[in-house]
Amino acid sequence: MKENSPISEQQNQHPTNIFSSAASKSLSDLVHSLSQEQVVNQDLLLSLSFALRSFTNLQRFLELIPLLVTQLVGVKGSLLIPFQDNGSLWREQLQMVPIDEDQELFRKLFLLEKGKKTGFGMEGKNIEMLDCLVQRHLDSSNVIATSIVSRGRQRGRLYAFDKKEIVFGSNVHRKHIQIVADLAGVAIENDAIFQVIRNHEKVDRQISIGAEIQSQLLPDQCPVIEGVELAACCRPAFQVGGDYYDFMPTRSDLNETAKASGRWALVIGDVMGKGVPAGLLMTMLRGMLRAEVLTGLPPDSILHDLNQLALEDLTQSHRFVTLFYSDYDAKSRKLRFANAAHNPPLLWSSKTKSINRLDTPGLLIGLQPEAEYGCGEIFLQPGDVLLYYTDGVTEAPGISGERFDENRLITFLDKFAKEGLGAKQILNKLFERLDGFVGVSDHHLEDDASMVVLKVKESTVPELT
Repeated sequence: MKENSPISEQQNQHPTNIFSSAASKSLSDLVHSLSQEQVVNQDLLLSLSFALRSFTNLQRFLELIPLLVTQLVGVKGSLLIPFQDNGSLWREQLQMVPIDEDQELFRKLFLLEKGKKTGFGMEGKNIEMLDCLVQRHLDSSNVIATSIVSRGRQRGRLYAFDKKEIVFGSNVHRKHIQIVADLAGVAIENDAIFQVIRNHEKVDRQISIGAEIQSQLLPDQCPVIEGVELAACCRPAFQVGGDYYDFMPTRSDLNETAKASGRWALVIGDVMGKGVPAGLLMTMLRGMLRAEVLTGLPPDSILHDLNQLALEDLTQSHRFVTLFYSDYDAKSRKLRFANAAHNPPLLWSSKTKSINRLDTPGLLIGLQPEAEYGCGEIFLQPGDVLLYYTDGVTEAPGISGERFDENRLITFLDKFAKEGLGAKQILNKLFERLDGFVGVSDHHLEDDASMVVLKVKESTVPELT
């Protein structure tokens, strides 16, 4: 018996060894299978992440979402219901795999009247209604639903479904579905941002074109007028501004030499407001005024007629225009002028070494029908300096919050005129002082700022008439 015992023990252990070996192999195969599945799932998620980084077509990207859910979770189908940026149901981007699973559900979602309303996806009761609708049409399936959320906003709803006898919904399954939902949310959010950027780029291009057109409407250089120096500059607060100045011969049928010794309209104005609306109105006003100038009427009559012409358009836009209109006769040096509530130009007299304002009574253009305007006139003398400007100059705020104001402008004009500087030098010096006061390296001008300087040449002698 004892001699047979070892043999008996070996025989008794042999089935156990065989079982242990088989169990170990099965476990090894299971681990290998799980590892392979994990690698496949990681590759799927990496592929979706790569698509998210490189996609240019949101629809193509969203088409991948239901397909990826079915692969990751191993289920029969998946449904994606995205929302547009305004919260309405994004019918054109509904995605489902398999596509022929339930066409009636697809049709009902597409025709859902409530889904067309702004903010639909932002209300919890509507999300519940969607879930019920999906569950009702997939009543023979198990359904898992999760929200697509980005930056705290509902961007859609993602569903996975399979036959009732198929049990799924483990934490791993839910995590995979949530990862896909999060990537879909990022894609939808990115597309919304891209759309905003594209719209801004379109607007920027349009504004740039508007600014270019407007810059072409303002004189690119001052005209040659006999006996005077002219210099002008406009600094718009935005690309397109509401400031306006112009130099126009009162007769268009003269040659250049005759124009230089003839009569010229010198105009400066300001449309209330800034940006594109003000720029458009300024452009409209320019066309009207140029037609009026050719009538040869005195300044007060021109402002009266301009007010009548522009009244309706300005009233509808709820904007008004200040405008100083003057005409200068190069032969007699007579300046006639009328003012529609604009900042009165400053005249530095070379004889008295003092500064006076040129002003006449008058209402804003576009404020009241049949408005009347006064007319003044003055003979300029050699060495006189005349400064036209808009309120963007005097109202410009300094670093301390104090305004540049008219007194400061008068002080600097007086200083530079007494130094005998030319028109261009005076203009440059005034802008230098304005820039230094505002601190343009740190601050932009709050309003359009324009200045025009006219200086009568010292050697000018008027012709006798």
